[in-house]
Parts: sequence; structure tokens; C-alpha cells
Amino acid sequence: MNTSGLPDLTSRQLETVLALAEYGSFIAAAALLKTSQPAVTRTVKHVEDVLGVKLFDRSTRSVQITAAGKEFVGVAGRMLNDLKITIRSMRELADQRRGQIIVSSIMSVANGKLPGLVSEYRTAYPGIELHVRDGVHGTVIEDVRSGAADFGITYLDDLPDPFQSTLLGKEEFTVVLPRDHALAKKKALTLSDLKEVPLVSLPSDSRTRRVIDSAAASLGLNLNHVVTVSQFATMLGFVRAGIGVGIAPHSGVASFLGKELSEVPIKGRPLPRELGLITLKERDASPAASGLMSLLRTNWNKSPR
Repeated sequence: MNTSGLPDLTSRQLETVLALAEYGSFIAAAALLKTSQPAVTRTVKHVEDVLGVKLFDRSTRSVQITAAGKEFVGVAGRMLNDLKITIRSMRELADQRRGQIIVSSIMSVANGKLPGLVSEYRTAYPGIELHVRDGVHGTVIEDVRSGAADFGITYLDDLPDPFQSTLLGKEEFTVVLPRDHALAKKKALTLSDLKEVPLVSLPSDSRTRRVIDSAAASLGLNLNHVVTVSQFATMLGFVRAGIGVGIAPHSGVASFLGKELSEVPIKGRPLPRELGLITLKERDASPAASGLMSLLRTNWNKSPR
């Protein structure tokens, strides 16, 4: 029993009424709909019974639409057209031809691998609008938790319970310094080599800084952080000015060194951390977001930097 107050009619039944109204003939309507004339007759009679009004006056020679029929046909036409538009829109979303993705990413990835990978995705799906929110690890966690982002790219250690993750790879750390710096000639450096060296560093509450300070503390070292900045680009500017050297994820600075700076890998006690995609367990990703995450999983280790 229908308790909504709406007539229980299908799109096929509405199409039948529209066909009869357009052609004024049961035979022509049946041919258009690829069905039989009796089936058209039964369908129209059913619609009239459901509505409680007569839509057509029939005689042995003609079919004439009534005033009520004209009003209903106008409404039914709009309904079917709106339904077709909605279905087409849903298919475009499902096929990733249209939609929006919001990604929250730690700065090293947003500055490093992400642009090239997004370019690949945009080539395949140019109708998708993409927003990238770059920040520190804590910002990424909060963006995904609050729903401000469809998914995040960040470190996977100590991930809170509401999240699920997919490993992408390792984040390697490197020392960035002027090309004429005495340490630039080294093939590799340890944290102990940097204990007296002035450092240009990210804030103490950033995950990058905490990783570096934790590794140093385990070796009994107190690093010399002389300048604190909030962006990798700013760090490189201060390093170029000769104020100090920087310790940063390789992917976050590799493409911005220019002619003045070089990088030396860190050896000894390892600094790399696992990087991956994070989503909320109870939240299903949109088709577009799922598509981008699939591309990131497949092509992450193929991408340079």
C-alpha cells in the first residue's frame, strides 16, 4: 500500500501516456514503444485508474486528449526529463567524467610527487575538479576526520583508530645545503655530523621535526635549530642565504634545489617513515576519489622524486 500520497506509477507507464498523447494513436504508440496495442491500452487504463481521472477520450476512429490529460502530460514530461538528466549526471559521476576531489597532503608530498601524479589523472579525467590542501601531519589527520578532505596522504605511524590506511612507500630524509658548504662534498652524512651545524627547521610540532628530533635524541644528540620556518620553500631560502642547513624529506625539496643548493643523503640511524593514503573506516569514497587513490597506489613508485 502506498502511504506517501503519490501515485504509484513507473517511468515506462509515463512514457506510454506521453507516446499516446503525441501520436494520438494506440497503434503508433505501440510501434514506438515496441509493444502491443493491447498492452498500451491496459497501461493507459491503469494510469487513469491510479489518478482517478480520464486522460483520453476514445472512439472507434480517434483518440483525443482531455484537459486533465494535457495537464498530466506536461507534468509527466518534465518528470521524465528531470529523471533522465539525473541518471546521466549519476553516470558521469560514476564514470569519473565529472565531480570534485579534495586531497589533504603533507607538504613534502604536495611539493614533490603529487603534482606529476595528479597530472596523469587529469589527462584521463579532465572533468574532475581537484582541490589540494597541503599542511603538516596533524592538519591532514583533522581534514580527513572532519570530512574536509576525501582522503589524506601522510605518515602512517601512530595513526588513530578511526582511520584505515594503504602504504604507498617510504619517505627518505636528506640534508640540504649550499653547494660550497664543507659538508656538500660528503657522499653521505649522519646526524652526528650535524650536531654543531646551525639548522633551518620546521616547527617543533610538525611530524618532520618530531621524527628528526626523536632520531637525534636516541643518539644522545641535541641539534642546533637556529631558525624555524613553516614551509619547505622558506627553508630553502634561508639555506641559500647561508644561515644554516636543512634536514627535509627528499621528495619535498628535490625539485627546488636550483644551482645554489645540493643534497646529501643521511645514513646511520634511519629516518625514513612510511607514507600512505588514509581514509575514515566508516566513510565510502566517491568514484572520483577512489579512482585517484587507485592511480596513486599503482604509480607511486614509478613516479620520480
